Amino acid sequence: MSQNSVLIPEAKKAMDSFKSEVANSLNVNLKQGDNGDLTSRQAGSIGGEMVKRMIAYAANNMNK
Repeated sequence: MSQNSVLIPEAKKAMDSFKSEVANSLNVNLKQGDNGDLTSRQAGSIGGEMVKRMIAYAANNMNK
């Protein structure tokens, strides 16, 4: 199985939406399709912020 295969197809749309939301909050112009014009710093900041928010969400909901 490829590392980039989608394990839960229903989650792809939600993750794409989440990625766009994070990019917008960081003032990074993310578009549909190829984003090869982004710098490594911009792309990394989107991914890093997504992980930070997912960890915070999980931590806040562990005791519920």
